[in-house]
Amino acid sequence: MAVYNYQDLKKILILITAFTLGHSATLVLSSLEIVQIPSKWIEFLIPVTIFLTALDNILFSKKQNRLIRTNYFLALFFGLIHGLGFANTVKIMLAEEQNILFPLLGFNIGVEMGQIFLAAIFLLIFYLFTKIFKVSKRDWILFISSGVFALALKMTLERIP
Repeated sequence: MAVYNYQDLKKILILITAFTLGHSATLVLSSLEIVQIPSKWIEFLIPVTIFLTALDNILFSKKQNRLIRTNYFLALFFGLIHGLGFANTVKIMLAEEQNILFPLLGFNIGVEMGQIFLAAIFLLIFYLFTKIFKVSKRDWILFISSGVFALALKMTLERIP
């Protein structure tokens, strides 16, 4: 998200939807017990995806067009992994439900709306820093991505299976 600005709204919405599609697919597959991956691997892979995204942002901060094109596919793939992280929660939520379609649809719509809301807040903060405080976009990308990189690396190292 750090590589986008308020002018990239369409790209941001595509990115969020790609993530949600991946997320939704693995939620359904896991809820139906078609895909089963040990939770220790999922808990490890989730911060790995965040770590890799931040690293990509840092390494390619000057080549923003490449970042944007690559991130759609990364978002879809990472959404697949993150969806598995919610599988147990969804299974508990669905334990009393006969039909899984509507609860899963509602959950995924909530995920999509939550991501759009957070993106809007992030874009507002980006606007404040770049327009009011005159922070360059490249510095913004490096600052945000470096912080996320450090936190995700710590989480990754703590969760090595």
